[in-house]
Amino acid sequence: MSGRSLPAVRLRVPTDEDALAWHRIFADPDVMEFHGGRSAELSVYEELTARQRRHDAEHGFCFWTILDDDGEVVGFTGAQPWPHTDFGPVGEIEIGWRLARTAWGRGYATAAARTTLERVKAAGVEQVVAMVNARNERSIAVIRRLGMELAESFTTPVGKQQGYCFRLALA
Repeated sequence: MSGRSLPAVRLRVPTDEDALAWHRIFADPDVMEFHGGRSAELSVYEELTARQRRHDAEHGFCFWTILDDDGEVVGFTGAQPWPHTDFGPVGEIEIGWRLARTAWGRGYATAAARTTLERVKAAGVEQVVAMVNARNERSIAVIRRLGMELAESFTTPVGKQQGYCFRLALA
C-alpha cells in the first residue's frame, strides 16, 4: 500500500442484518480458504453478530462490520478475546479481519485494522495478537504493515494447519 492512500472505511457494531451480509460474502470459497473452506450456516453468523454486540457493550470493542464508500458491507474487522482455551494466546486480545473478494487489494483491510488498533488502544488494551495461517500471504502483509512482530509458530489442534502468532504492544 506504500504510495497509495488508504480508502475511508466506516466501522459499525454488527446489526442483525449484517449476519445475512456476512453469510453471503463468506460464501465465496476464496474468502474462506483459510477459514475452513466454506461459509458456515446463517445461524452461525447470527450468533457471531450477537456475540460481537455483547463484546462491544462489555469491552468497548468487537468485530465491527466494514462499510465501503457506498455504505455496502464488505466484511468485518476488529478485536475480541482469543476464543479458544486449548491452544494459542489464551487470555489475550486478538485482532482480525475478513473481507469480500471484491474488496481485496484496495486497502480496506489495512485501513480497517489501523482503526481497530486505535479503538482497542482507546479501550485500554495494551497488547494485541494476530493469529494467521502460515499460507495466508495477504493477511501477513497487512499484519506487517501494522508493525506487528512474529512471536511464535503453532500448529492448530483441528486441521493441523501451520500458523503464526504476531504481537503488537499498543502502550
